[in-house]
Amino acid sequence: MDILYFVLALICAVVGLIGAIVPALPGPPLSFVGLLLLLLCDTCEIGIASLVITGILAVVITILDYVAPVWFAKKKGGTTCGMWGATIGMLIGFFFGPIGVILGPFMGALVGELIAKSPTEKALSTAFMTFVAFMLVTGIKFIYCLVVVVYIIVEGFKMLSNTSLQHLENMDWLWFAF
Repeated sequence: MDILYFVLALICAVVGLIGAIVPALPGPPLSFVGLLLLLLCDTCEIGIASLVITGILAVVITILDYVAPVWFAKKKGGTTCGMWGATIGMLIGFFFGPIGVILGPFMGALVGELIAKSPTEKALSTAFMTFVAFMLVTGIKFIYCLVVVVYIIVEGFKMLSNTSLQHLENMDWLWFAF
């Protein structure tokens, strides 16, 4: 049964990692579900405190995903049309692949601000702030989900080897990344 839980946990975490970039998928919540599934494994060593902290982080990041672009745009004096434009631009951009996902909110906010008769300079500024917020939150979501995927993989190696793998626990294996 542990193998099944591990595979399901890894699938949720990887889909969550994809969801960190693709707007239609809730990345951090899916990755957190992966951690919850991993908790069902008998050999899993995740503590309740760690689980609670990662759960709170998933909720905060998900809320930030919706609030940050609006807040950044409002901070720059954006209008409601600009906010709606950024949201619609993000959804439309999804159909144009990664470039559309990145540029969609910017273009949508720009068009929304221009529809609201904002001066071009203000419209560009608001669109840029929306873009910055989108990229910042996407980066945060990606890092969170990547950490969860790596954690689940490390736990999987521990489970498959049925040993403690001291070199994984003290993180000496990270030197391979550099």
